[in-house]
Amino acid sequence: MRTLSRLGATCAALATLALPATAAHATPGGPGVTAKLIARTTVGDQDYILREITIPPGQGTGWHYHDGTLYGFVKQGTLSHFDADCASDGVYPKGSSLKEPSGADHVHIGVNRGTTDIVLDVLYVLPHGAPFAQDAPNPGCDFE
Repeated sequence: MRTLSRLGATCAALATLALPATAAHATPGGPGVTAKLIARTTVGDQDYILREITIPPGQGTGWHYHDGTLYGFVKQGTLSHFDADCASDGVYPKGSSLKEPSGADHVHIGVNRGTTDIVLDVLYVLPHGAPFAQDAPNPGCDFE
């Protein structure tokens, strides 16, 4: 019940956001990138999955995109986010909220350029059965 309450509170808080796109967890993250499932439910043809993602210093999510919208909250650290043009499209310190749109035209990477772990709460709103992320090749940026 506590987990469902946390999911509900997170969903309610994040549903009110209208912020620019930013980070999430990729399928092949760097060494030490971890994810812990907090809650999962399906309503109709949509999966709602709440995960806690940890990204160690110097690591990143890998290039990827999502089949659904993601909403996140930075609990610890500072997340640097880059789009497929190799440009920074956001730096998100502790306490920041994020929204990431769906689709292969939104390839991105999240990177920890700080000295402490980044901890994110991420709500995935995905088509039922979709993976958390789809891998994408580096679009030609001089960083991973």
